[in-house]
Amino acid sequence: MVSVDEAVICRLKKAGSNFEILVDPYKAEEFKKTKQGNLEEIVAVKNIYRDARKGDLVSMEELQKGLMTTKIDEAIKKILMEGEIQITTEQRRRMIEEKKMQIADLIAKRAINPQTNLPHPPNRIINAMEQAGVQIDPFADAESQVDKVIKSIKSLLPIKMQRVVIQLTVPPQFAGKLHSSVRRIIPEFEEKWQNDGSLQIIANIPAGLQVELLKLVGDATHGNFKADILRREDV
Repeated sequence: MVSVDEAVICRLKKAGSNFEILVDPYKAEEFKKTKQGNLEEIVAVKNIYRDARKGDLVSMEELQKGLMTTKIDEAIKKILMEGEIQITTEQRRRMIEEKKMQIADLIAKRAINPQTNLPHPPNRIINAMEQAGVQIDPFADAESQVDKVIKSIKSLLPIKMQRVVIQLTVPPQFAGKLHSSVRRIIPEFEEKWQNDGSLQIIANIPAGLQVELLKLVGDATHGNFKADILRREDV
């Protein structure tokens, strides 16, 4: 459940009355799009107000007249679907910055600089987004905005979406522990245990993830491992 301090107002005007609820702005917007969601996670409190800032609750008579129900959950769903999410300029700015970082992190993990075959750091991607004047939708999913952002910053950054097939060979003394560590970064990979007890991992991963993966393996093995890029695939 979102805290009252972090919640924003979702407001619906009906039959001459205000109906306001305190919501998580992201989850409320998602509910509008999908009509699905757990109200316990969307609203801060299951109260319906005339004026949420004053804590002025609506009466059952007003609910019945304006929303045609006195059932709180049904009334909340109607307000979510038909109401407007009220956010301040500062709240919008903060939400955009958070979304911008999410998008930059996704791009950093999936794309590379084709001149170096290395990922761009998230801060470099954010700087390019700001230079290009990319408009970020604070309510839209970060995933859905990645392609638009890449198209906008291509003229400023050499960038390519790519996957790599990487093969790692780890000595026996590190293999068991490293297996579970790699699984936390890469849920799916092919594994082959060699006759000498060493572990060979073959994984198809976003190109930008290879630096994080190699650092993990390098730290765990003190650099005592072998890595080969078997194939690069532009996406």
